[in-house]
Amino acid sequence: MSIEHLREALSLARQGLGLVSPNPAVGAVLVAQNGEVVGRGFHTWAGVRHAEMIALEQAGARAEGASLYINLEPCCHQGRTGPCTEALIQARIGRVVMITEDPDPRVAGNGLRRLRDAGIEAVVDSTLAAEAEEVNRPFFHFMRTGLPLVTLKSAVTLDGKIAAPEDNSGWITSERARAHVQELRHLHDAILTGINTVLSDDCQLTDRSGQQRPRPLLRIVLDSLLRLPLESRMVETCNQDVLAVCTSVAPTWRRQALEARGVEVLVADGPGGRPDILKVVQELGARRYQSLMIEAGSKVNWTALESGAVDRIFFYYAPKILGGMQSLPVAGGIGRRRRSDAIRFTGTRVHPIPPDEFAVEAWLRKD
Repeated sequence: MSIEHLREALSLARQGLGLVSPNPAVGAVLVAQNGEVVGRGFHTWAGVRHAEMIALEQAGARAEGASLYINLEPCCHQGRTGPCTEALIQARIGRVVMITEDPDPRVAGNGLRRLRDAGIEAVVDSTLAAEAEEVNRPFFHFMRTGLPLVTLKSAVTLDGKIAAPEDNSGWITSERARAHVQELRHLHDAILTGINTVLSDDCQLTDRSGQQRPRPLLRIVLDSLLRLPLESRMVETCNQDVLAVCTSVAPTWRRQALEARGVEVLVADGPGGRPDILKVVQELGARRYQSLMIEAGSKVNWTALESGAVDRIFFYYAPKILGGMQSLPVAGGIGRRRRSDAIRFTGTRVHPIPPDEFAVEAWLRKD
């Protein structure tokens, strides 16, 4: 029966996706000794309280001797709330079953040991470990690397094109596929594009999922000379959530004008007189942004791939072919000159988008 309670804990954790960053998504199920579920909970950043605490409050006195099923090891450090391990000990919980240990260095097995030291049976059941890690993929990646998980998203034709040489009005993919993109965007902490995309599309890059967020989606523009128009929709909608990344040769007056409108400017000199995307990723890690989505043009896409900054691709395919040598490919630049040098991916998954579209998700091989 414990596997079913762990599945329910995972299901509860998923209800917090998009609402927890920079914390992990956690679900908890509290089961009394007679088998009755006496408490359930999942964490959201705005709600402050952790999943374990919500389940304990629901259970009240019935928590004594009960078993807690949870997807992630309970915390044992002081943060915005006190350690969950101490609350579990005080409630006289009899048993704790977790799917994975917490990769946060402040926990990392210490929560498990604290419970055992207090006489509570604490075990790791890794049967659903792959699912548990997928639920918290950005969190696990960030805790292991100190960097955000970077996803390169693009909408492409069946022949891998993202733009025609003339008249690019309209959309490549359907409204249904674009709604799927908004759901994906909602799960990210930051989004990045290039200045040419802003100049051609006057995009806002906002989260239009209609769902709540723990913090605003940080909108980032790679803009060597700070050409971002002051009258652009991105600047006009700026609410301390736009970051323009330039080089040291960008005009001072342009920087001052953008900053006066609330746009943050970051200097990150890179190869070829362009902003260094790896420096941007490192800066986001320092600010505890756990996930970055790239929605850009052909050149930026290639730069991101070639630099090794990308961890995952998410390409949305429309049943169309543009053809021609002038239509822009999903990744431009100089490219790789030999097939044997191709950038390789693994863990490919196909996500159907009825009736005729699909998305391909794959992970960059960094070996």
